Amino acid sequence: MAHSESSLQNVPLVQGSVVGFLTWVLGYLFTYLIASSEIRDSQLSRFLEFLGEDPATFEMVGWVFYNAHFVDVVFEGVPFFGAESFLGGEEGFTMLLYAIPPLLLIGAGLAIARYGGARDASTGAVAGLTVVPGYLVLSIAGVFLFEVTLGDASGAPDLVAGIFLAGLVFPALFGALGGVLAGSTAD
Repeated sequence: MAHSESSLQNVPLVQGSVVGFLTWVLGYLFTYLIASSEIRDSQLSRFLEFLGEDPATFEMVGWVFYNAHFVDVVFEGVPFFGAESFLGGEEGFTMLLYAIPPLLLIGAGLAIARYGGARDASTGAVAGLTVVPGYLVLSIAGVFLFEVTLGDASGAPDLVAGIFLAGLVFPALFGALGGVLAGSTAD
């Protein structure tokens, strides 16, 4: 029991939260680099500009980023739209977008477990879980930040799925997996 308590005292919660925060930002930036030019040229973007709205590129890239976490965009007040996925884009984005969040989160969990000195799979998993708070905070904020409103109509990532899948499941699963890898391969 004393070994477990001492290893839990060394859990890098603050550092893991910062790494989770930065991992979310990097995931969005990579998605922006891959998808933004096609989004800028999309029919939806041109339609918004036609209506006199500012281009919503950063918001729609956010939609794609949430779609990479299997979170749909929900439209309200728009006929013929319900929940949609924009990961394919009009001409199809690269499937690499599905790999960005898991790969970055595995790397984050691995890095923070190595930083915390994890020596086995269980302490590595606990260290990897510390990325959740930072990732969760930005996942919650992003649901609201990536809302596009036009009159009575709006579109945004689904609130519940955005928090549950993008904010909790993805960072917990892949952060812990990265931590397990770090702890299992420790010297």
